[in-house]
Parts: sequence; C-alpha cells; structure tokens
Amino acid sequence: MDIHHLRVFTSVFRNKSFSRASEELYLTQPTVSDHIKSLEEEFNCRLFDRLGRNIIPTKEAELLYIHAADIIEKTGNLKNLMNEFQSNISGELITGASTIPGTYVLPKFMLEFKNKYPAIKYQVIISDSKGIIDKILSYELLLGVVGSNIYNEKLQYYPFMEDELIIVSSPSLTEKDELTIEELLSYPMILREEGSGTRIEFLKIIAEKGFNLEHLNIVGLFGSTDAVKQAVKSGLGISMLSKLAVMDELKYNMLNKIKLKDIQMSRQFYIAVHSMRTLPPVYKLFVETLRSRYLRA
Repeated sequence: MDIHHLRVFTSVFRNKSFSRASEELYLTQPTVSDHIKSLEEEFNCRLFDRLGRNIIPTKEAELLYIHAADIIEKTGNLKNLMNEFQSNISGELITGASTIPGTYVLPKFMLEFKNKYPAIKYQVIISDSKGIIDKILSYELLLGVVGSNIYNEKLQYYPFMEDELIIVSSPSLTEKDELTIEELLSYPMILREEGSGTRIEFLKIIAEKGFNLEHLNIVGLFGSTDAVKQAVKSGLGISMLSKLAVMDELKYNMLNKIKLKDIQMSRQFYIAVHSMRTLPPVYKLFVETLRSRYLRA
C-alpha cells in the first residue's frame, strides 16, 4: 500500500472534495483521481459516490479513514525516530585501505558519511592491498578497502566500484597513444612493490596474454603511487596506474595515456572482511552506505 495514496485519500475524505484536496496537496485533480482509483482497485471497492459535483464517502471509506490516519501518523513517527537514530549513531571506525581507494575514493566518501553521521570518529590506515589483507587476517583490522581480490578462504569480498587502469608515459619517452602487448614489453617498465593491488592486476592482465614478470624490462620498483608517477614523469619508464591517480597529470599533459590494443583494463575495488568476525553496527552501516553510494553511480 502506497503511503502517498493514503495521504491523498485522507485529504479527499476530510475536504469531501477532489478539487479542494488538489489545492491542499498542490496536485492536479487528475492526479488526485488517479490516487483514489489506485486505492479502489487495490481494495476492490468504491470509496466515494460521485453525485454531480458532490462526493459522499462510502462505508468502506469511513473504515479506511480510521486506519489510514493511524498509519500516516505512525509512519511520520517512525521517520522521526529513524532520523533521530541516525543523528545519534556514534563510535570509532578504523578502516584499512590500499593506496588508490584510500587516497582517491575514501576521503570524498568519508566527508559525505561524516556529514550524515557526525558523531562517528574515523581512522584510515593506508598500506598496499596485501598489507591490508594481512592485517585483517591477523585481527588487527575489522575491514579493509582494497584494489585486488587476494584469495583466502577466511576472507569475504564485497565489490563496490570499478576502477579503470591505464598505461602512462612521459611525453619525452613516447607520444604513442596505443601499443600492442608485445610493444609494451619492449619499453622500460616501472612497477609498484610486491603486494600492490595495481601491480597484481597488471600481472593478471599480461598473464592472460601468455606473459609474466620475466618478460618485462623492469627499471624500477617503488613503494608508492606518487613515487611511480614521479619516475614516469621523469622519463625513466612507463607504468600501469589507476586513472584516478593521474587525472591532473593527464589534464595538464604531464603524462600520456596509452591504450593497450585489444585489452580491456579495469578492476574492482573491494570491501574485505574476515568471514569469522562480526561487524559492529557502525561498520555494517559503513559497508552498506559505501556499496550503496558507488554501486548506483
């Protein structure tokens, strides 16, 4: 039963008029009539007898009005209770996050979440994906937001956002905007450290084409995305990075975006939790809100 139908019905019942109800509710008369018609179809009865310009409520309408008014009042009270509950939600939320979601996704989301639930205190621990997963497995963290699904039977992963991965280079190294996988392997390559979600996903992509780490001309390994970006901008080599991490560099032509021919490069960001641990209400709310925010985007 639609609460909007009931609100329109109670207005028509009180005013004994479709036109006065439409003025009260700022609706057109046809819209008011449609609401009443929907209720009559739902209950399989007539609610008002039309006598010229006048309407008379039927016995069914009198019965419905008593309960409709009660339902509307309780719905309003429930909404107030939920608003009060949400405004009073408090506690500490300690979240692990790998570099890309922790730097480029969570800060904006945390602002939205903080505005909605101001009493919650936050702490975000940044590491690579493997480091965050290890902390969850050792019970140091309740949940983490990571850039790769590292299988472990003790873990549960919940996807919430897709990330585009791109090859980037300095304009001084190459101005090509597309490479085959074979051409890519001929360039000097810069990678993140072992355990990085971006590195894990890159190696998965080249493995699907029959290549591995030994085929790469690796000239540098760095422990942060910013270090990789600086090395690429200097012309040391090319690398695969999240597009989220290089938006400004691409905008100002500090880096070139290179497409890999016939290869789709993307990955999921995941919320990772230990399958044997129970999340407190604040953590459950965080997971539900994060997934709802980005899955609908």
